[in-house]
Order: sequence, then C-alpha cells, then structure tokens
Amino acid sequence: MTEVALLFPGQGSQHVRMAAGLYGHDDAFTDAVDEVFAALGPDGPAIRADWLTDSPAVPLDHVTRSQILLFTVGHALGRMILSWGVQPAALLGHSVGEVAAATLAGVFELPAAAELMWQRVQELASAPAGGMLAVAATVEDVAPVLTDDVVIGAINAPRQLILSGPEAPLAEAAEKLRADGRMCLPVPATSAFHSPSLAEAAARCLPSVAAAQPSPPKIPMVSGYTGRVLTDAEATDPAYWASHPVEPVRFWPAVGTLLGPDSPLRVEGRRVLVETGPSQLLAKAARLHPTVRAKEASVLAMLPARAVGPDADLAAVAACREALEAAGSCG
Repeated sequence: MTEVALLFPGQGSQHVRMAAGLYGHDDAFTDAVDEVFAALGPDGPAIRADWLTDSPAVPLDHVTRSQILLFTVGHALGRMILSWGVQPAALLGHSVGEVAAATLAGVFELPAAAELMWQRVQELASAPAGGMLAVAATVEDVAPVLTDDVVIGAINAPRQLILSGPEAPLAEAAEKLRADGRMCLPVPATSAFHSPSLAEAAARCLPSVAAAQPSPPKIPMVSGYTGRVLTDAEATDPAYWASHPVEPVRFWPAVGTLLGPDSPLRVEGRRVLVETGPSQLLAKAARLHPTVRAKEASVLAMLPARAVGPDADLAAVAACREALEAAGSCG
C-alpha cells in the first residue's frame, strides 16, 4: 500500500483564479470554500469576487488576498482529497500552508482559522513594504549579502533559497548576487515574509491565535519551521503559530523528515507526496529529494503548474485521483 503525505504551498504559489475551475464542480471543495468565505463575514463576498475574476480589485499578490486565498484553496483541496477516501499519513505546510494543514488536522476549527488568518493578514498589511527573492544558491553562497534586514526566508532545496527583506536592501542584495553570477527572481509578494520586518505585526497576532484555542493534531504534521514532527506542545502553543511570519521556512529539512531513512514517519511501503495547492512549486522541489530520485517515493500535484483555465483544473484533479486510486490509496 502507498501512504500519502499532503504538501500545502505558501506565498509565491498564488495566481489569478487558482483552482477556481473546481468551484461548483466538486461538492467537498465548494462546501469548504463557502465555509471559509462565510466565516469571513462581510469581507467574504469581496474576497470571493477577487478569487473568481481575471481582474481582481485587490491584486492577488497583496497580503490581504494571497494569504487568505492560499489558505482557502489549500484547505478546500485537502477536504476534497479526504472525500476520496484518502487517509493522509502526514501533512506538511509551507508558510501559510501550515495553517491550512493544521486546520485539516483539527488543530484549528475552520471558522476560527479563517478569522485568525483574516486578522493576521490585516496586521501584516500594516507592516513596512518589502519583498522576497528566489535565489539559485546555497546558504554559504548568499552569506555575503545577508544583513539584519535581508535574511534567508526559506530553504526549499539545497540550491533553492528565498531571501526576504525591505524593498531597498533586498534590491541591493539582488544586484550583488546577479553581479556574482547568481540567478535571482522576485517572488510574488508585497511583504517581507519570514523576516524581522514583520516582528511587530506578528506579535500583535498572538491574542487572536490564543483565542482560536489550538488543539493537538489528529493527523501527524511535520513543521515547516522546525523541520521536525510537530509536537502536541508546539501545536497548542499560540506563540508557535504567531511567530510564523517572522521565522524562516525549512521546507527541505521537513521533506527529509517525511522521506529520510531515520524518519519517525518512515513507512515500510511507498510514499507519495501530493501538492495540495497551486503552481507545483513544492512538487518540483520535493522531486529533488534522493528518495524520490531513487524512485522509492513519488510526487503528484493536484493542480496545473500555471493558470490555464477551468478544464485544466478539472483534468489535473482527475489525473491525481486516478493515480492515487491506482496506488490503492483511496478508500
């Protein structure tokens, strides 16, 4: 039997009308999305409208759209895959994807999670403007450009890093890296996620996390921040969740916890990692892991790599389900 682990993407994976082709075509997905928008109260209709249009009133890369919609889509896709009879052995979220994973695992009730996310993005929107930069380099390679302002925001693979910081210092770092022959690309973001720039805004989120009353996960989770299996003590600590906008994401070590030979979650059979969100960025990174390259594990994506229309959304989901059924992972 093949065991399934779900990967929930974060900032930078968003695109216009991501997964919108599934809305109204799959009951589990549609119900979950509607529950989130209902929990957002009077703000829900505007967020839904921006999600379903090609020309959103608020740009999708803005923190008040990207974060809440990535959470919504990730959680709804997770609910869809559960409706197929899949029983995930583990969940791993990248950045905001960890909140989507936690909600699926029962750490947060959905209405509380939606309210928490909405309060968080409004606090983050008040933080100084910033950005993120994808760099094809190692941690040692980027060390000369790191400062108190420009930091490593994510380690996605051995040579796939995200730098984060205020606009001007980040632009200066990018110029130095390009002059050194490093390939750099801006990440779609208007905030310096996973950097000290967001410390004050993140601290203001602590009361809302405590009010959400987090519980131990009912499905094992790997922390995208520690890279280890999430403990009950961490899952129920509001400070753990409130720190996420500031702390770096350690996706690559977390994948190692899912697939490594000494992993506490290692299985006797095969494991398939399923990216439960848009753009396939996590799937591409996970395919670099030695266990996947040795064909001892595999990686699937529920959605297309880019926005290509509703038919492509439906076809991608159908192909993913067919592959999981063939592997004997659907109940």
